Amino acid sequence: MRGHRIFAALYDRLLSGTERAGLRDMRAELLAGARGRTLELGAGTGLNLVHYTDAVTELVLTEPDPHMARRLRKRLDDEPPAPDRVEVVETPAERLPFEDQSFDSVVSTLVLCSVESPDGAATEIARVLKPDGRLLYLEHVRSGDRALARWQDRLERPWGWLGAGCHPNRDTVAQLEATGLVTDSLVRDQMPKAPPIVRPLVRGEARHST
Repeated sequence: MRGHRIFAALYDRLLSGTERAGLRDMRAELLAGARGRTLELGAGTGLNLVHYTDAVTELVLTEPDPHMARRLRKRLDDEPPAPDRVEVVETPAERLPFEDQSFDSVVSTLVLCSVESPDGAATEIARVLKPDGRLLYLEHVRSGDRALARWQDRLERPWGWLGAGCHPNRDTVAQLEATGLVTDSLVRDQMPKAPPIVRPLVRGEARHST
């Protein structure tokens, strides 16, 4: 996979204002709930690493873009996270090389907007999550405001060129629920200091239906 060399190099800088304006705090609140064997999808440059606690016994980080993965490994060396056992696997969210029901927590932050197959990624999340496991998600999504949603549709292609395949108009909650996951404690929020088409945000937990 060729990846996105320039986007990977600029990613932390592009997101720095949004992180300082509140996204960093949202990450910390969400990841406080990670427990046991934890899988993070599309870990990027590793902005979540600092937020994992020692309640995570093993951390598996997936990242399909080789340029992002290289920066992720460097951050792991420079800023080791709390979990002792950490592994990086270069694989997409739609093709996870892990056994069924093998993770206590799955983490997805600003990832499902850019996967090639959102339905495939949602199916894989449900497959690898233990029966009592939790998906912790923070994703920008399609707006509930019709006017803004129309702009998300119009700008989907040019935004994807700028954002390494990001789709600003995906209904991520519906895609997760279609796999049988139940979205608990769903919070609809706004991405701080972000362009309007990527400002609508959802965060919370999802679990298997009982």
